[in-house]
Amino acid sequence: MRKVDMIVKAPHFYTMEGDGVGYKLNAAMVVNGGKIVEIAEEEKILSNYEATEVLDMEHHAILPGFIDGHMHTACNIMRGLAQDTNNWMMYGLQPFDNVVTNEEKDAGSYVAMIEAIKAGTTTLGDYESNMDNVCRFIDKVGARGNITQTIRAAKRRVYKPGELYEFDDELGEESLARNLALYDKWHNKADGRIKILFGPQGADFVSPEMLLKIQKIVKERKTKIHMHTQQGDRETYQIEKRYGKRPVAFLQELGYLDESLMAVHLTDCNDEEAAIVAKSGASLILCPGSIAIIDGIVPPSVAFHEAGGNVALGSDQAPGNNCHNIINEMKNVALFNKIKYSNPEIMPAWKALRMATIEGAKACGLGEMVGSLEIGKQADFIAIDLKYPSMLPVYTYPMRNIVPNLVYSARGQEVALVAVDGNVIMQDGKIKGIEEETYLKDIADYPASIGKRAAKEFFEIYGTNARFMDQDKL
Repeated sequence: MRKVDMIVKAPHFYTMEGDGVGYKLNAAMVVNGGKIVEIAEEEKILSNYEATEVLDMEHHAILPGFIDGHMHTACNIMRGLAQDTNNWMMYGLQPFDNVVTNEEKDAGSYVAMIEAIKAGTTTLGDYESNMDNVCRFIDKVGARGNITQTIRAAKRRVYKPGELYEFDDELGEESLARNLALYDKWHNKADGRIKILFGPQGADFVSPEMLLKIQKIVKERKTKIHMHTQQGDRETYQIEKRYGKRPVAFLQELGYLDESLMAVHLTDCNDEEAAIVAKSGASLILCPGSIAIIDGIVPPSVAFHEAGGNVALGSDQAPGNNCHNIINEMKNVALFNKIKYSNPEIMPAWKALRMATIEGAKACGLGEMVGSLEIGKQADFIAIDLKYPSMLPVYTYPMRNIVPNLVYSARGQEVALVAVDGNVIMQDGKIKGIEEETYLKDIADYPASIGKRAAKEFFEIYGTNARFMDQDKL
C-alpha cells in the first residue's frame, strides 16, 4: 500500500480531460504533495493507496476549481454603484473611484475574494494598481493568484465624451516600475501559487513605445500581458483619433498580437477582428455579465472559438457586474449567445464549463498546471453538493443533467468544498485560515464616508443613477 496525503471519493467526477467533460462514475482521486497522482475506480484506488486524509463526498460531483481570468476586486468597495448607465467608466464609476483610498479598496478586495472562493473559484485573476495586499491575502487563504498590476500613463480624471486622454509618461514609468517590483516580490511565490502578469490598462492608456517596452519585459520573464483590448467604442475612438486605425489593426501592426497577450473583453470587435486576435495565438478573457450590464453588448466569443482561440471567463468588477461568481458567468455566456444568435444550440452548458475550467486555464497561461483533473497537475478541485435543491433531481440515464443544472440552475451555495494544491481552503461555507466575519464587518465601515466624498461630483455629472436618486427609483 502506498501512503499518500489524500484520497477523494465521489459518485461523479468531471475531469475535463479530452474534448468534453471527462466524466467518471464512482471514482476516487489520489493526491500527494499537492499534485494528482491517479484517478480510477474507487475499488482500485482503495486497494493500492493509504491516505492521511480521506474525503468521502458521497453525494457530490468533483470538478476542477474555476478560473476567474479577469477581476477588479478593489472595485468591490463600490459594488452596485455604476450599472444602468451610459458612459459607464467616466459618468458611472469615476466619481466614486476618484475618492476611494487604497485602504478602502483592500477592504473591498478581501470580501470579493471571499465571495469568489466560496462560489468555487480557485484561481483569482485580479488586476489593479496596488496588489501587494491582495497577494498577501491570497497567500493567507491558500488560493491561486494570476495577478496583474495596472500600467497607465493617462491622467486620472473625468474625461468628457470625445476628449482625448492626457498622457503623463512619468506616470506610466512609475506604474511599470510598480509592476516590476510586484513581479520580483511575488512571482512564483506562495509555493508557486502566485504568478505576476503585466497590465497596460489598454492600448489607449499608454503610448506605443510603452506597449513595446512592456512586451519585451514580458517575453524576457516568460509571463503574460493582461490587457483590456478594444473594450468599447470609447477605446476605439481614442485609437482612431491618435493613430488612424481601429485597436486590433493598430495592435497587429505594432506586433502586439501573439501568445503573450491575454486580450480582455473585445467588446467593440466585429467577428473578423476577433478572428484576427484568435489566429494570432492571443487568448480572450470574456466577462459576459459585466459587458452586458455596462455596455449592452455580447462580445464575439463564438467567432473567437470558431477561429481556434481559447476563451476564459471573468467576473470583472462589482460596481457594474455586481458579483464575483463564475457560475453566474457560465450561465450568462450561454444565455446571451443563444439570444444573440436566436439559436438554443449555441454555447451549450458543457462548453461554458470548459471556459470556466480547462479552456480558461489555457487562456490564462496555466493549462499545464490546473484546469483539469489529470495526473501530474496541481490538485485544485471543488465539490458540488448534489443534494442542494437547485441541483435536484439528479439524472444519469439516458442523459446526465449535472452539468446543465450547474450552469443554468446553481448560484454558488452548492459549492461544498474548495481545495488548492490538495489543501482544503473552504468547506461547508467557511473559508479556513481567516476570520471571515472580520472582513465582512470591516467593509461596512467605509460606504458612508465614500458617499460623502463622491456626492459633489456624482450630482454635478448628473448621470442616470443621480437622476434615479432624485426620482426615488433607487
